[in-house]
Amino acid sequence: MQRLPVLAAEAGGTDFTVYLVIVVIVMLVGIVFLAVFFRYFSLWIQCKSTGAGISLLDLIMMSFRKVNTPVIVRGKIMAVQAGLTEVYPISTRALEAHFLANGNVPQVIQALIAAHRAKIPLDWQTAAAIDLAGRNILDAVRTSVYPKVIDCPDPKPGPEATLSAVCGDGIELRARARVTVRTNLEQLVGGATEETIVARVGQGIVQAIGKQSSYKLVLENPELISETVLELGLEKHTSFEIVSIDIADIDVGDNIGARLQADQAEADTRVAQAKAEQKRAEMAAREQEMFALVQESRAKVVLAEAEVPQAIAAAFRSGRLGLMDYYELNNVQADTKMRSAIAGDGATTMTRT
Repeated sequence: MQRLPVLAAEAGGTDFTVYLVIVVIVMLVGIVFLAVFFRYFSLWIQCKSTGAGISLLDLIMMSFRKVNTPVIVRGKIMAVQAGLTEVYPISTRALEAHFLANGNVPQVIQALIAAHRAKIPLDWQTAAAIDLAGRNILDAVRTSVYPKVIDCPDPKPGPEATLSAVCGDGIELRARARVTVRTNLEQLVGGATEETIVARVGQGIVQAIGKQSSYKLVLENPELISETVLELGLEKHTSFEIVSIDIADIDVGDNIGARLQADQAEADTRVAQAKAEQKRAEMAAREQEMFALVQESRAKVVLAEAEVPQAIAAAFRSGRLGLMDYYELNNVQADTKMRSAIAGDGATTMTRT
């Protein structure tokens, strides 16, 4: 730098400017190189020391592709150190693609390591697909290694905390079960979840209890329920494999059969009462019809009696009835009325006596 004035004087002002620009560019390049070197140096050293196979240029290009470099490096190092790359082809580009697809790279690598140590067949493509589908692949592998216990039904306060079923003798039994399951990784994509397992096991328990002729058989041998439910193949098209079904508790409920019989008897009573009421209404209507017929007959009698004077008048006009005959007819009628009155009084007197 002390010779710059001398060089400027010797080479002239133009050459000095070019030289100065070159020096500035070299210094800027050096500064950028040092910044990049210090940023990726520790990651590059980790990759070189572990044999991850990620170069310094790859680390720089990851930044341009908006990839979280430490996440990819740690994931690749875990895969290499666990020996996954010797079994499954896990490339750096595959890790980057999974990260850009909003996948959880560390969780997938941890799940692959756990499956590899437990000798469970699981490759990168399947694990990545399960993770992108929204399933917790690490939890699925853990459940496959250590079976999980599911309560059936869901333990919560209230009458829905138990399964209600009725035996053949009409006695209600309330049961609770604990289902031990492990993950079926082959059906994890597209398979049903825990809710389906709980629903199917509950249906199987109700069906198994309903097949028994007496509630005493169920109380004596609860394993009959477990055996019957396991034979149904409830884990079909689900993400789990049922290991065992244990009946945790069985309580005797109401006598549903007796209640149904009482309800049926009450219903029969109401039907009989309705039929009796209908019959009474029919008889009352028939009675009213008979009253109407009586009134009609009386009206006919009155009409017939009204024709008697007309017949007498016609007989007078025609000469077939004389005056003496008419008086004699009146006497007969009066005599008849008198006798009827006497007979009526006598009957009344006898009744009073």
